[in-house]
Amino acid sequence: MPYLVGNDLETSSAGVRLRQLLNKPAIVRMPGAHNGFAALQAKQAGFQALYLSGAAMSASMGMPDLGILTLEDVLFFTRQIVRASDLPLLVDADTGFGEALNVMHTVRSLEDAGAAAIQIEDQLLPKKCGHLNDKKLAPAQDMAAKVAAAARARRSLLILARTDAVAEEGLARAIDRARLYVKAGADAIFPEALTSPAMFAEFSEAMKGVPLLANMTEFGRSPPMTAEELETLGYRIVIWPVSSLRVANHAQQKLYKDLALAGTTENMLSRMQTRAELYETIGLDAYEALDTSIAKSQLPG
Repeated sequence: MPYLVGNDLETSSAGVRLRQLLNKPAIVRMPGAHNGFAALQAKQAGFQALYLSGAAMSASMGMPDLGILTLEDVLFFTRQIVRASDLPLLVDADTGFGEALNVMHTVRSLEDAGAAAIQIEDQLLPKKCGHLNDKKLAPAQDMAAKVAAAARARRSLLILARTDAVAEEGLARAIDRARLYVKAGADAIFPEALTSPAMFAEFSEAMKGVPLLANMTEFGRSPPMTAEELETLGYRIVIWPVSSLRVANHAQQKLYKDLALAGTTENMLSRMQTRAELYETIGLDAYEALDTSIAKSQLPG
């Protein structure tokens, strides 16, 4: 049913629903959704939670992932994905958009927008994609202060602390940072850019009892692993943050090149979603039926 009908919406908070998923035995699979329509498609494919990537948001706006996004940009994407899918959403909040009080404002704003969880990373601005070189790390205590501020600001929102320390300081220091962040109030840890299955296993072994997130982004430093393999290693969440955007962008690039050459889209029709498929995905019939039912209810008896 359309999100406009209040009685059809979930009554428990998104954070509570995500905690319930994490309490189940299976790893929580979170594909990236870069807009509301992608969120609908992921939900219809059977996914129960989603991830909103800073890299995907930046690229959607035609910008690199260098911390240029503002909180208002992130809120725009968060609201449309939550409205479209009503699924628990983990939102990439970069470095929290400032220091302690700014982080608290970020938490309050994103939780009010419907996010189930936020991710904060321990980089300094200008931050970078975790799979690039020459990242600058924040002092561990400064990051811990942000995590503590976030935990104090939230109601049921989950706080995930991402550490980029593996590439710059080594695995042992990354584990030390992760333990500090858990003590500060992080609900889960996101170790970024682990480079081998053995490294994933070692990090998990060192952080027993702490929910861990594995990033299966393509074309990065981490090897491809299945959700089942990661679950066996003890990971509780797996994300594919930019996959939907990569596929969509590749298809659009092909369309524009072909259209520029041929002057018609006829050659691309077989690759397009049909009008009927589009309307079915967004639930046009349900919206029209809702509109009709409201109009009929106001007719004089």
